[in-house]
Amino acid sequence: MSWTATGGAIQSDGVFTAGEAVGEYAVTAATDTQQASMVVIVSKDAVPPPPPEREKPGPTVRKLTRFHGTVTLASTRVGRDASKIADEVIAHLAGLVGADVQVTLEIAATIPQGAPENVVRTATENSRQLKFTSQGFEEE
Repeated sequence: MSWTATGGAIQSDGVFTAGEAVGEYAVTAATDTQQASMVVIVSKDAVPPPPPEREKPGPTVRKLTRFHGTVTLASTRVGRDASKIADEVIAHLAGLVGADVQVTLEIAATIPQGAPENVVRTATENSRQLKFTSQGFEEE
């Protein structure tokens, strides 16, 4: 590529240095097949404009992608408290597009005198019917 300029000097890499005279000058870049020109205005009083301000980055937005929570419910108020949790927490999470919300209910019961056979049978059968993923009684 070759460079030419009127009214100043131009280097082989295209850097133009204006002369002392005020006026409009042409800077031209050319190859064997193409040519482009630009007008450069030289003024004694003009101050070049400052470079454009770079866009300042905004505050960093945290992308919170997981929620977890554990709560202990009183066995005498499980229905009421679970309903309140469903309304005030789970519904908000489940309402988000693409959210995968899983709720796990864990039951731990300590029975110092031991569970009677009818309670063992009822709890075991009901747990199976309700599709518990794990359940059982243990000995000390």
